[in-house]
Amino acid sequence: MRTAMLRSMLSRRSSRGFSSSAAPERKVVVLGAAGGIGQPLSLLMKLNPLVSTLSLYDIVGTPGVAADVSHINTRSKVTGYAGEDQLGKALEGCDVVIIPAGVPRKPGMTRDDLFNINAGIVKSLSTAIAKYCPHAIVNMISNPVNSTVPIAAEVFKKAGTYDEKKLFGVTTLDVVRAKTFYAGKANVNVAEVNVPVVGGHAGITILPLFSQATPTANFSAEDIKALTKRTQDGGTEVVEAKAGKGSATLSMAYAGALFADACLKGLNGVPDVVECSFVQSTVTELPFFASKVRLGKNGVEEVFGLGSLSDFEKEGLEALKPELKSSIEKGIKFANAN
Repeated sequence: MRTAMLRSMLSRRSSRGFSSSAAPERKVVVLGAAGGIGQPLSLLMKLNPLVSTLSLYDIVGTPGVAADVSHINTRSKVTGYAGEDQLGKALEGCDVVIIPAGVPRKPGMTRDDLFNINAGIVKSLSTAIAKYCPHAIVNMISNPVNSTVPIAAEVFKKAGTYDEKKLFGVTTLDVVRAKTFYAGKANVNVAEVNVPVVGGHAGITILPLFSQATPTANFSAEDIKALTKRTQDGGTEVVEAKAGKGSATLSMAYAGALFADACLKGLNGVPDVVECSFVQSTVTELPFFASKVRLGKNGVEEVFGLGSLSDFEKEGLEALKPELKSSIEKGIKFANAN
């Protein structure tokens, strides 16, 4: 009974006007599917009725993950691929590529500490994407997102396949946290809460716009400051709570699945699908910036402006720009180094 109820709820949430039988054929690949984020993300994508083919890839361990997930009685056909020689097969014909590949953050480790390892992984995977599924929508989860998205963009530019409308840095977890923390403080139903989060996806570059949150709540300046700080430090909160045994894998998988679902809805022509994401910027002087975007058949259909900001948010915006600019330039430099 509980299983049937869960599947029913997920189906209604994901389909939004499409039954699984009527939904178009869509192939989704998870790169890094055997990892801490990749496994729960693979499970959640298997539950999504908009996915007809689920391709799971990692260096090792993927056949077991694929076999496990494939036993779930939902629409998608699952295939696991392991090793560099199977990456091309995993990617061929993909509509949406989700990249949680790389090492997780550990206690005392900043997102910049992840750079030297994850940057090389992202560069290699992006090269393969450009070759095997150049028109796919790419959802970048691998940290530091502020640098890995620019790396992917540069790789795609070199390959002649770059489409700024189809490259996304997944910042949905920042939104998920902002909504959760806001709802808890305001004592309102979290399902009714909406909080835009702009900027980047690390520390002070994460800027939740609580002044634009709905429903409105009468918070003090100190409350807003504390909520903002907690949203910015959400990843560290989890890393410390797990005492060196992991990072934000489950909540990140959930957020990644939410954003991938939004991309699929957009591809399928569902109207008014709006999410926040780290994309090529048209609203700031920075090359990339997390903004509210409307998703459609071509990926990004519209990038929304920042709207009216409070004085606290204006200060935060100016404070984040130098750090975000540096992270973007770091990614571009790495991509073009060799």
